Amino acid sequence: MANVQLTGLTTIIVLGASGDLAKKKTYPALFGLYRNGFLPEGTRIIGYARSNLSLQEFHNRLFEYAKLPTDPIKEQFKEFLKICTYISGQYDKDEDYKRLNKAVEEVESTIESGNKNRVFYMALPPSVFIPVGHGIKKNLYSNKGVNRLIVEKPFGMDLESSRELGKALAPLWREDETYRIDHYLGKEMVKNLLIIRFANVFFGAIWNRQSIANVQITFKEKIGTEGRGGYFDEFGIIRDVMQNHLLQILSIVAMERPISLNSEDVRDEKVRVLRCIPPVEQKDIILGQYTKSEDDTKPGYLDDKTVPPGSNCPTYAAATLWINNERWEGVPFILKCGKALNEQKTEIRVQFQHVPGNVFKNAPRNELVIRVQPNEAVYMKMTNKLPGLSMDTVISELDLTYQRRFSDLKIPDAYEALILDVLKGDHSNFVRDDELDAAWKIFTPILHKIDNEKLKPDPYAYGSRGPAKIDEFVASYGFKRPSETYNWPGHSNTQIPNKL
Repeated sequence: MANVQLTGLTTIIVLGASGDLAKKKTYPALFGLYRNGFLPEGTRIIGYARSNLSLQEFHNRLFEYAKLPTDPIKEQFKEFLKICTYISGQYDKDEDYKRLNKAVEEVESTIESGNKNRVFYMALPPSVFIPVGHGIKKNLYSNKGVNRLIVEKPFGMDLESSRELGKALAPLWREDETYRIDHYLGKEMVKNLLIIRFANVFFGAIWNRQSIANVQITFKEKIGTEGRGGYFDEFGIIRDVMQNHLLQILSIVAMERPISLNSEDVRDEKVRVLRCIPPVEQKDIILGQYTKSEDDTKPGYLDDKTVPPGSNCPTYAAATLWINNERWEGVPFILKCGKALNEQKTEIRVQFQHVPGNVFKNAPRNELVIRVQPNEAVYMKMTNKLPGLSMDTVISELDLTYQRRFSDLKIPDAYEALILDVLKGDHSNFVRDDELDAAWKIFTPILHKIDNEKLKPDPYAYGSRGPAKIDEFVASYGFKRPSETYNWPGHSNTQIPNKL
C-alpha cells in the first residue's frame, strides 16, 4: 500500500517549517506542485517548528523567500498560502505533538470517507531525527491511510552513526514508508542518466574499461560558507557533497542495466556497484581549504567568525575511487568538489581511450560531457577536419544544449520532482538503507583518518580553481589534456572546458 499513488485527503506536515531549508526549498517546491496541479485534491500543508510565530508572520516569511517573477504568480502564491497553516512546538514533547495531531484531525474531519494520508517532511538537522521520528510515530501516525516519511541528508556522520540512526528509526518506520532525500537525484540531468545510458545503443557498446580511460564528476561552488561556517565545520565537504551527491551520480554512471525500471530493481544495481568500491585510501585523495581571495575582497574560511579558530576542515576534496568489477576494473573515477572556486557547475566528464593505431598523431581523446548544472547540456568532444584544403584536425563537438533544444520547456526544480515522486510512491530516486550503508563504508575510514590525525588541507585562494596540485593529481590517473585550446561555442562561462 505504501508504494502507490496517494488517493483521498493528504496532509503534508513540514517539520522544521521556519528553517532555511523549508523556506528556500520545501515550500517553493510545494508551491510549484500546487501551481501545476500535481498536489492531490484537497491537500493541506501544516508547518511545525519551535519558532513562536503567528500564522501571518509565517506566511510573510514564505512570501519573502518565494521567487515570484510576475503579479499573476504572486496571486497564485497567496491562494497557495490559504492551504498552509503553522503550529509552534518542541520536538521532544508529546503534548505539543498531540496539539499538532489535533490540527491535522481538524483538517481531516472535512471528509467522512476515503483515505486520510499523512506525509511527514523532516526539514531538520540530524540531531533531532530520532526524537522527531519517535514523536510523530507515537502521536501522529495515521491508521486511516498511508504514512510517508521524508528524511533530509546528512544521514549520520559515518558508518556507525548512520547505522545507529537507522536502528532507531527502523522499528518505527518501515523501509517502504521512508524516503531519504538527496536532491541531486531529482535533478533533470541526473534523472536523464538512465535514459542516456540504456536507451541509446551506441553508448552500450563503449561503456566499459576497453573504451573509457577515466571518469571525472565535478561539483564547484563560487560562494564560500558565508557565515554558515560553524554548521559546515561539523561536516566538511566530503560529508556535505562527495559521500552523497557525487557518489549517487557515480552509482548511476557505473551501474549495470536494471532488469526493469521498478524502483527496487534500479536501487539493487546501484547497491551492487557501490559494494565493488573499496574504501578510499589517503594516497588517492587531496584536501583543500580556501583562503582570502588574491584581491583581498573575499574572506578566507578561517576568517568566518562562526568557524572554530585553526580548523582543518576541508572545503575542497578530490578523491579517486576504483570499481573492482568486470566492466570497470582499472578505470579511475575522480570525484572533485569544493567551495569558493572560480565558477559554479556540476558535470560528468567521461574521457575515452586513445584511438589504437591512430594515423592522426595529434588527435586528442574523445570526451562525453554531461553538464548537470547550470545550463544543462550533453556534448561529445570529437576530432573533425578543419574546413579547407589541408587535412588539419580541430576539436569540435556534438552539442545538445537544453536551452537551445528545449527552449519551450521548463526544467523542474529537483525538490519539486522528488516530492512528486513521494506522492506517487516511487522510491527510484531515494536512498535505500543498504545503499546508504555501502556508501558510508567507502568513506568512513578516510573520514576518521582526517578527523583523528587532523590532516592539514592545502590552501587555495577564494575564486581560484582549487589547490595548486589538482592538475597534477588528475593527470596522475591518466587524464590527458589536448594540446590545443578548446572553446565550447555559446557558453561564455566555459572558455576552456578542459581546465577542470
